[in-house]
Parts: sequence; C-alpha cells; structure tokens
Amino acid sequence: MTSTIRSRGNSMLRKGSGGRAGGMPLALMAGVALSALCGASPALAQDTETPTPAPAPAPAPSQTDSAVTPEAASPGDATAPSSGTRTYTPADFARFAPRTALDMLQRVPGFAIQQAVQERGLGQATGNVLLNGQRISNKSDDVITQLGRVPAGNVVRIEIADAATLDIPGLSGQVANIIVRSTNALSGQFSYSPEFRTNYADPNLYRFSVSVSGKRGPVDFTLGLENQASRSSAGGPTLILNRDNSLRESRQDEFKGNFDQPRASARFVIDGPGSSIGNLNMIYREFWYDYVEDGLRVRPGQLPFERDVLTQEDGHNYEIGGDFEFALGGGRLKVIGLQRASHSVLSDQVISKFQDGRATQGSFFGRDSSDLERIGRLEYRWKGGGADWQLSGEAAFNALDTSSELARLRPDGSIEPIPFPNSAARVEEARYEGILSYGRPLSENLTVQIAAGAEYSQLSQVGANGLTREFIRPKGQLTAAWTPDPNTTVNLRLQRRVGQISFFDFVSSVNLRDDRENEGNVNLVPPQSWEAEVEAVRRLGAWGSTTLRAYYHRVEDVIDIIPIGATGQGVGNIDSAIRMGVDSRSTINFDPIGLPGARMDLRFILQHTEVEDPLTGELRPISGSTQKAAELSLRYDIPKTDWAIGGAASYSDNAFSYRLTEFGLQTEGPVFANVFVENKDVFGLTVRATVGNVFDARSTWERFVYEGRRNSTPLDFIELRDRLIGPIFSFQIRGKF
Repeated sequence: MTSTIRSRGNSMLRKGSGGRAGGMPLALMAGVALSALCGASPALAQDTETPTPAPAPAPAPSQTDSAVTPEAASPGDATAPSSGTRTYTPADFARFAPRTALDMLQRVPGFAIQQAVQERGLGQATGNVLLNGQRISNKSDDVITQLGRVPAGNVVRIEIADAATLDIPGLSGQVANIIVRSTNALSGQFSYSPEFRTNYADPNLYRFSVSVSGKRGPVDFTLGLENQASRSSAGGPTLILNRDNSLRESRQDEFKGNFDQPRASARFVIDGPGSSIGNLNMIYREFWYDYVEDGLRVRPGQLPFERDVLTQEDGHNYEIGGDFEFALGGGRLKVIGLQRASHSVLSDQVISKFQDGRATQGSFFGRDSSDLERIGRLEYRWKGGGADWQLSGEAAFNALDTSSELARLRPDGSIEPIPFPNSAARVEEARYEGILSYGRPLSENLTVQIAAGAEYSQLSQVGANGLTREFIRPKGQLTAAWTPDPNTTVNLRLQRRVGQISFFDFVSSVNLRDDRENEGNVNLVPPQSWEAEVEAVRRLGAWGSTTLRAYYHRVEDVIDIIPIGATGQGVGNIDSAIRMGVDSRSTINFDPIGLPGARMDLRFILQHTEVEDPLTGELRPISGSTQKAAELSLRYDIPKTDWAIGGAASYSDNAFSYRLTEFGLQTEGPVFANVFVENKDVFGLTVRATVGNVFDARSTWERFVYEGRRNSTPLDFIELRDRLIGPIFSFQIRGKF
C-alpha cells in the first residue's frame, strides 16, 4: 500500500480535474450515446435533483378472483388472485404510454415500491415486488433497475395482494406481483438522460441504459447495458467561530463529484422441463469516483492559504446467481446459489499551500480492499392440513481483505508514512440459518403466516487484535392480513430481525476532508431488533387510496459511535434503542372533480428515536435518524393529448449526528422541488424536460467540535457552512426498437 500511496499521491499533488469521462474513452461513450440514445433511470434527488417520475392515475382496478389466463400460466406464476386482490391490466395504463413495467407499477394508486432490505445472506424475501410470483433474489441489482428493463408490452397484469395471503415468507404489507411474458420476437428499449448543473459541476453526458428482451425455446432472456452516472456539486462560504462566537477562520469552498458505474447484466428464465423453472442472473460492473474540492481559507491577521481535496476510488464487482425449482414429493424444492465479489482502491489527499513562506502541507490516505460473498440456500414448500408450509436452510460465507496506510508530506516534498495501527485485517463470517414457516386462512377474511428459526454464525478477524466469536440468534416473523370489507385491508407484522454490519468498521480509517478518525473495533456485532408494525389500506374508489403504517422497533446492539480505548472512538454497539413512528401515503385522483388525468401523491413521516448516549448517559435520538419528512408529487396527463406536466417536492428533518468529540447536522434542503413537462410521442419517443431545485435548496452543516470528548472538555469551535447548489436541468429520451 505504501507504493500505492506514493504513486497516486505524487500524481495527486497536481490539482485533479475530476472531469475525465469516467475513464471511458470519449469517442466510445459518444458512439454509444448517439447510436443507442439511451440513459439510466434518474437517481435520488439529493444526488442529482432528478426525482423518479411522479406516478399518474390509473382507472380503478377490478376486485377479482379470476383465474390465471391459460396463456399466462406457468409454474412460476402466483396462484390465481384471491378475493380482494386488486388486478391491473395493460389497458388500465394505455393512456400513459408506459415504456416499462416500472412505468406501470409507479402508476398504481397508493402503492409505493419498497426496495429489498439487504439481509445477511439472502434470507427470506423482503421488499414488496415479485416477478411472476417469485422474489427477486439477486443482491447487486435493485428492483427499480430490473423493472426498468422489462418492456411494458411483456406485462400481462399487475396484482396487488396482502403478503400474508402469499406463500412467500418474509413479505409484509401490500405486495405487487408483476406477471410478465416474453415473446419470440426481440424487443428492445433505451433511455438517454443528460443533466446540466448551473454551478460548479461537469455536465452529465454519459447516463444511459439499453436492454433487449426475447425468448428462444423455453428460455426468456433480458440483456442490459447501462451507466448510472451522477454529477454532484456545491460551493459557498463556511465560518469557523470560537466558543465566544468570534471569528477564527472564513472559508470559501467549492466541490464537484463525478461518479460513473457502467454495468452489463444478463437474466435468463428457463421454463421446464415439466413443471420446473430456473433463473440465472449475471452482473459485471466497473466504477470510478472523483471528488475535487478547492478551498480558500483566511484567518484574522494572516495571509490566505489554499486547501485542496482530491478523492479517487476505482474498482469493479460481479455477481452470478441462480435458482432452480422443481416438484419433489408432495411439494416443490428450490435450490439457490450466489457468489459476488468486488475489489476497490481508494486514495484520498488534502494539500494546503501557504503564501507566508511556510512549506506546503499534505496528508494522504490509501486503502486497497477485496470482499467476497458465497451463499447456498434450499427452500422446500408444500401444502398440508389446509396450510402452506416452507422449510428453508441457508449457508453463507463473507470475507473482507483490506489494508490501509496513512502518510504526510515532508517539507522537501517527499512522502513520509505515518504509523497507523489496526489498519489491515481479514474479516470472515460463516453463517447458517434454518426457518420453518406456516400460513393459512383462519376465516374468509383473515389469513396468518408464522415463521420461526435461528441462525448460527462464527465471526473472525485475522490480523491486529484478532478475535473469533460465535453467536446463536433467534429469528422469525408473524404476519396477518384482515379484510373487514372489500375496500379496507389491515396488515400486521411482528418480527425478530438480525441486521447488517460493515466489515470495514473492524479496521481503523480516517476522513481527511473532515479531520476525523475511527478506531477499528473487533468487538462489533450485528444489531438485532424486535419489530411490530400495523398497516391499514383504505381504497377510496375513483378518488384513489390511502395507507397508514404505524411501527415500533426495539433495537439491541444498535450501531453508533462509541468510546474505544482511553481517547479513541469508532463504530460500535450501544445496548438498546427505540424507533417508533407513523408513515402515511395517499393517492388522490382528481377525476371526480372534473380533472381526468390529474393526480396527487402525498407522504408524511413522523418518527421518534431514542438511545442512551455512550458518553453522557442522557437519552438522545439515534444519530442522523429522520424525525419528520414529507413528499408531494403532482402529475397531469392532459386528456386527448400526448402531453403531461407536473412536479414534486420533498422535505426532511433529521436528528443531529453524534461523535464523542462533536455533534452536528449536515443536510441539503430544506425543500427539494422540481417541475417537468413530458411528451409521450415525439417521433415515437417519450421526451421529458425537468428543472430541478426550483426552491434553491442548499448544502449546509452546523457542527460543534470540542477540544476532546464532549462530556469532559470545553467547546473548541463552531462550523457554519452554507453552500449553493443551484438549478439543475435534466432531459430524458426514451424509446423502443
């Protein structure tokens, strides 16, 4: 690693541009963009200020128990929709000219897509989306990306059902089952989504996606190529105040961050022989990230000096996984296997150049890491005694090899390594899980599902302060779905969950940009929680629907910053915490008041969290947790035209983040908003123009830093940051071939 720091560090003494086209040859990227006219789905508003398109209204679905149509049936399908299931067909979305399955699902009233939780290994199903009655079981591809590759023409129907009525343990609340069928004819689609920020950022010209779907004999396939590129930026003043509010330092900084991750993917679905069905998923991704921050700092009575930051990270990862399900005995057995791995090199430097004759100062941090995950899983399900049963077993192995080094710039311009204990290690975990589930209807309108089991894990660190530990943890879930009337559904979930940890927290690391250091913690364990949730869905006919979810989570070994050693701090566990709140989602259609095609989506979140501070013993919120949030989106598909207009706004209020030597709140907002105009037939293409950040949301940081630990030393300084983001203009062109 010393050679890595030296070679990259010396080159980084020159100010980086951060503007390379992700390392991809410009001619190649331009050729792909012009020939394929394709682009990735919009990223989160906080990253690119290009929100996911606001849903549009759909006609009220049928409340049906109709059977699966013969041409759509296959062993992978869910059972026929039960009474109370909402069913949408492609005709319900025709006036919106959807291009993909994602477009259709986003237009289902009152339904919000929930990404699958990254469980330890694969675990039981999470999220709330199924494809042909099956969970999406890979880990490197999110459901939004996968649905964006499915042509709308391949969607047979969308079913919205209660999780407890399905024979897939782990799901809860409302679940969307998307029934898809490919044809022998090849079908392709593309999207190209450039974006331009008015301040500081490089233009985002390389965001695209293209996919091809088809069928050959018993094999359905989808091939995809995309680059989920993002460009972020902000700039403005920062004031550093002494504890008496006198000025210590003023700063003027601006940054830009360029992230590219070109990715190729392939998905194959094999129907047969007989009633068997198989899936094969393959993904390969390259990624590179450049962060450049240029700063000018002034202290009273001194000459200004420059402080420049450059962070670069490059790497790649892959995943290959598959499953095969077939009839065995009186039930069906599914065999699942997955392997994924990644490698990355991170280099970070901070250089300060002075005008008063002092030598240039510099700090360097480098990290080289590789990780691996292997999973094998068996699921056997059968029917007996009027119930659905499933017995599952899983074995998983995870490993991380990482080494880091720290260095500084000598006055003569050479680089001097700095001792950096506990910065290299190999962390491994072997884990085994077994769970039995049982589900059945108790009455015509009440269904329950119970799953119970346990996991055994062995967690080891090889290297400095190496340690091996063994754990046995109970796991399980109870879900119930009650339908008191055709327009009301109540779902209950009680769950014992074991959470995730990052193996990087076992070793020491530094953040040169914000002058922070985390000690490695070999005693880190995954958090566990007891969770209770109840969700009520009320369908309002032509007006839309509303959903209210209330939850209470009791968390053990919650992850936070804790004392390590006499003066150190790092990621660790606090004994217990509480998380409770309400989440309201509503879809209001304006058809009943004479505005067909107009729709409003509202979401409100109120949350309370509570944990005992490891220094003071006082109760405070969990670091950085959401306290209040609101989202509003409006869309109007103008009748008898191809035009749609709309906009969206979001607001969030988060708790302070706490370290042993500081606390503060870093945020962007307070309100992000955008407006858009869309035409669904421009020479056969869908074209959208969006103006983001119309309310001038800014990047701010209010930070209180102490001379030592905040329970025993006085306040050192206050940092007040206020950076401009500015308007963001984005375009999207989508089509098919």
